[in-house]
Amino acid sequence: METVNLTESQKKARRGRNIALGAVLLGLVVLFYVVTLVKFSNGMAG
Repeated sequence: METVNLTESQKKARRGRNIALGAVLLGLVVLFYVVTLVKFSNGMAG
């Protein structure tokens, strides 16, 4: 089985993309959580 050896700049770029993707996913989780809270609080008020 062959392995791919990445250069330091490629490793840095991959890490940056992974961090950005993680931030986007975390943002979506927070957004869905807030939307859910707002929907439930509006449903209980009315």
